[in-house]
Amino acid sequence: MKPPSLHRLPPLEKVSNGRYDAALKTVQDRLAAVQASCIGRRRRAVVAVEGLDAAGKGGFIQRLTAPWDPRFYDVQPIKAPDAEEKAHHYLWRFWQKLPSHGEVNIFDRTWYGRVLVERVEGFASEAEWRRAYDEINAFEKMLVDDGAVLIKLFFTVSQKEQDERLVERLEAPAKRWKVSPEDFRNRLKRDAYVEAAEDMFARTHTPHAPWTIIDGEHKKSARIAALNLVADRLSEGLDLSPPPLSADIVKSARAAFGKKLNLG
Repeated sequence: MKPPSLHRLPPLEKVSNGRYDAALKTVQDRLAAVQASCIGRRRRAVVAVEGLDAAGKGGFIQRLTAPWDPRFYDVQPIKAPDAEEKAHHYLWRFWQKLPSHGEVNIFDRTWYGRVLVERVEGFASEAEWRRAYDEINAFEKMLVDDGAVLIKLFFTVSQKEQDERLVERLEAPAKRWKVSPEDFRNRLKRDAYVEAAEDMFARTHTPHAPWTIIDGEHKKSARIAALNLVADRLSEGLDLSPPPLSADIVKSARAAFGKKLNLG
């Protein structure tokens, strides 16, 4: 199967500002219904989010989780590994953060740091990051074979738009927390990060764990496209009808409410 490429971005349906609120409500209503079915049917899922700085990852995650019951999802913001994590294989810390049945875990940055930032910044040797492609493919296949849904998204944005967003964040006091020295370090190495991402797509875009590139140039359109993709993938093969009540619940409810209770 042909991997996606940052040099061949898929067409993105533009959502006008006037249509955005209605489109957002529609997809978030879908996501709420899908989460309820995932909980009831005990489906577990991983949403792996990667991308260039200021490409829209955070805004997407915020709107993805907004309609969800917080007891059944978790957002994992991945930072540099600590001393304990460095003492183990680099995938060890991700095993600790995988979802239980009925849960969705969203990874804001992922195990792909080994072949992206660690490769570009020299934190991993060439032998380590080259070996990681096969290790990651095996890790993801184990997840999927064990019944988890795995959705991998990569958000991208042009240099011009990225620069405008960084300036906007610097000039807005309430948004300055979003800016870090790494944003400017990464900006200077954009070509190296794009090259690393292209290699990543070529080596880890698999039938069981495909990549989807989200063109973040138009922020609101990108959000709607990504949210719909997650709703589509989470609901694949999932019975969206309400699960039946267990016999124990029916018995307890009858005892509590008697004939006044209509259970269908």
